[in-house]
Parts: sequence; structure tokens; C-alpha cells
Amino acid sequence: MVRRALLDSAAKIAMEDGLSAVTIQAVAKAANVTKGGLFHHFASKQALIEEMYKDILTRLDEKIDARMVKDDTAKGCFTRAYVATIFQDDELGFDGPLAAMWIGASADPVLRQIWLDWLNARLDRHRDTDNTPLLEVVRLAADGAWFSYAGLETTGQAEVRETLYASLLAMVDGV
Repeated sequence: MVRRALLDSAAKIAMEDGLSAVTIQAVAKAANVTKGGLFHHFASKQALIEEMYKDILTRLDEKIDARMVKDDTAKGCFTRAYVATIFQDDELGFDGPLAAMWIGASADPVLRQIWLDWLNARLDRHRDTDNTPLLEVVRLAADGAWFSYAGLETTGQAEVRETLYASLLAMVDGV
């Protein structure tokens, strides 16, 4: 329960003020825990940030899995769910509150490696259905859109984004 409060508090601070604002003092205060209580669960600020990042990847996994369960077409199933999550998810997509935090995390080599390990594990798991160059291009295009739009005011671009989303899904369906 305390660990969950610390992770949630760290994520909230990162969303609102960026990763640099995630300090031991700020997280402990936000979670109503002593610094000693925080250190009981996390050995350092870096350990806290890494666990927060892994926790968010777990949520991403859950959201992708939920979309995949509803998909009747095996070929490209992971890629369709991945793209849909990026474009449509209220929490983790580029309009979600976690988007800006992910941009900041991309500058940290340890967090990038955690991301790469997650992605490679997913690709290994879905090798039989999502292992084509075209599906990789689709995922990379979705990543590019995510980095381009994440946390930014995109008023007036809804039609462009919808067209891009539809185009990416059409590419997946064409595999």
C-alpha cells in the first residue's frame, strides 16, 4: 500500500512537473511518508524512477492485452493494439497525462534500456503474428507520432491524426 502510494505520487509529480521534479523529499511528502519510509521501499531516487517506469509499462501491457483479446485477427494483433493504445488511450496515449513524462524518460539510458527490454520481450512473444518489416515500420511510425504529439497542444490536428491512425491500421490489415 505504501509502495503503491509512492509510485503513484512519483508518477503524478513527473506528469505535472517533469522527471527532474521527482525528488525523495517531494515524493515522500506527496505520499505522506517519511524519507526513511520511502528508502525502505526504494534504495535511491533512481530505483524509485525505474520502478515507476516499469509500473507504467505494466499498465501499458495490460491495456495492449485488453485490446488484443478483442481482436479476432491474429496477424498483426500486437501491432494493432500497440498503435491503438498510442493513438487512443486516455492515460498512456499522446493525449494522456503520462505522455510528457515518457518524453523526459527517453533521455535516460537506463529507462531507454528498460523500454527496449519490454519491447523486445513483447516482440518475442508475438513473433509468429507481428514479425514483419512492414509491421515494424507501422510501430515505428506510431512511436514517431507519439513523440511528435506527446504532451503538446494539438488543437486543429485531430483530422490529421485520425488519418494517420487509419493509414497505419490499413497497413497492418494489408499484411
